[in-house]
Order: sequence, then structure tokens, then C-alpha cells
Amino acid sequence: MDSLSQLLLGAAVAGAVVPAAHRRAAMLAGAALGTLPDLDSFPIAMVTDDPVALMTLHRGASHSLFVLPLLGWAIWAWFRRRGGRVAQAPGPWLWAIQLALVTHPLLDAFTVYGTQLLWPIPVPPAMWSSVFIIDPGYTVWLLLGVVVATWVGGRPAARHALVFGLALSTAYLGWSLVAKAMVEREAGRSLAVLGLADAPRFSVPMPFNTLLWRVVAMTPDGFVEGEHSLVADRHPIAFRHHPSDVEALAQVADAPAVARLAWFNRGFMKATERDGRLVLSDLRMGAEPDYSFNFAVAERDGGRWRAIPPEQLSWPWEARRRLAQMWHRIWNEPDAAVAGAPGAPAPAQPGNQ
Repeated sequence: MDSLSQLLLGAAVAGAVVPAAHRRAAMLAGAALGTLPDLDSFPIAMVTDDPVALMTLHRGASHSLFVLPLLGWAIWAWFRRRGGRVAQAPGPWLWAIQLALVTHPLLDAFTVYGTQLLWPIPVPPAMWSSVFIIDPGYTVWLLLGVVVATWVGGRPAARHALVFGLALSTAYLGWSLVAKAMVEREAGRSLAVLGLADAPRFSVPMPFNTLLWRVVAMTPDGFVEGEHSLVADRHPIAFRHHPSDVEALAQVADAPAVARLAWFNRGFMKATERDGRLVLSDLRMGAEPDYSFNFAVAERDGGRWRAIPPEQLSWPWEARRRLAQMWHRIWNEPDAAVAGAPGAPAPAQPGNQ
């Protein structure tokens, strides 16, 4: 989740559990602790410049539910020995520190990026993917609670504001899971018609909302992509088929960078050739043809592909146009004529799979 949301969450949970006289200090401490796990990018960058390692080590040890409680206890014990507020109310402060740290990776797990909650156990990262990385519908309630609590200080209204903000932001996360379940149910029905009922798939909300969702399912020769609006859509999801160079990907599947990416993104990636190099795009973040993470991992060597040190690539895309289209799509279901317009990717058909 974005840094502002994490900062506000840490401040809110810490301020809600300490004595009133300590509340402002706890909110400052909670804000700092709530952003602490994301500082892992700096030590990772000091030991490697491998872009795949930088991506897949982030949200690793610093986000582990095995590591953070120990770190929280160490921080609490150090401050308790120094005296001051923590020594005056050790129990509430232990809760404040632990909650500010542990809620960070739990909130991150609601996004699609991938959070290694069980590090060092080598299971794929959690990606519940029910909220976008920035979502005002979640953050605004925390912001209001923290602003009110900062303003009124030690009065009872401060704690009430923090609890109210936490309750509403948590309720929004609950709604996002309900919305995802509704989308997944429709996706299952729509994919079954295409013979893809058992295909690996994921759903993720489009930027800044939980009303419009993107669904991707893998096929033997690529993937299908479609959108579903919980507000406007009354018909099955219209999926579009996109090819992927699965043969080239299979040739380099054992390369360390490729294997690491496949573990991290659960195989949700597209392989394409660009200027004689094989580029892998993470399908989870972005939408065809624009993706946030693209890595050149191999180059042509005669008739085959040879693995190379990975290089992260980027190319411009029209974010403003995309956002305008997304806003229109939330409230309007496209008709069949638009879905099959000339120049658009071909709709998925059972015979194409």
C-alpha cells in the first residue's frame, strides 16, 4: 500500500491503545514504525543492482510476521529500559509498537504486488489483490481520524476519532473482499463458457476504486483479459485474447531470474520479443499493453534464447487517457459493437485456446 496509508495506519493503531496523555507521542511513533518495513529497499539496493532481486526481495524479511514481532519487542524493551512514557505504560506501548509494525504487511497483502508474510518459509507471496496500491476509499477515513485526534489531543474524542477511522477503513477492506468475491463468481461463469474454468487467473481492482475490476486468465498460448464493473455490467465478461511467446519462455524457464519471477508472480507474466531480446512483463500490475514491471531476461543465440543478466525496461504510456477511460468504464458497459471494433484484440474463443 502507499506510504501515506501506512503512515496513517501506524499512527491510528498506536494512538488508539495508549493512555490519553501519551497519544500524540504514540501517533508520531506509530507513523514512523508504520513506514519502517518499506525502508528495506535501501539495504537491498546496497547489496545488489539486479532489478529482479530488487523487486522480489522487497516485502520480504522486513514484512515477515515472524520477524516484525521480534523487532517490535526489541524496540519496546530498549525504550522501556530508557524510562519515559514506555516505562510508565509498558503494556499499552507494547501493543502500540507491535500493531504499528504488524498491520503494515497485513495491509500490503491486500494488494496484488506480493507480500512475503511467512518469510523465510519459501511459499509464494500473499497477494489477496482486493485493493489498488492507492485507494482514497481506504485512506480518507484514517486521515480524518488522525487529523481530529491530533487536533483534540488528550480528550476522549481523540480516541473515538481514531477508532472510528480504523473501523471505517477496515470496513472498506471488508467490502473489497466482498466485491472481489462477486467479480470472481462472474469471472468463473464467463471463463467456463470459453473452456477456461480451471485456468490460472487473478482479479484486481483498477486504480483508485473497487467498482471496476480487471480479470486475467492464462491460456496455453498467452492470456485473456477482461473488465467487470460492479455498477454497470449486466452481461458476461468480454475477454480479449493476447498472445505470449510461451516457447521462448519455456527455453529460459530454468534461468535464476526467470524462475524467481515465476515464483514471485505465480506465473502471471507475458513473454514478448523486443529488439532481439526476450522481455517478461508482470501481468498483475498494469493492463495490456502497458505494465509497470518489464524485464529483458534473454537474447537470441541462433535459433534459441540465451539467458542474460536481467535488465528492467520501461516505456511511456498515456496515464491520463487511461484514467479517463477507466472512469467512463465504471459507469458504462460497452456494447458488443465496441468490443469487436476493428483494430481491437480479438475476443477470446474456445477454439483459440
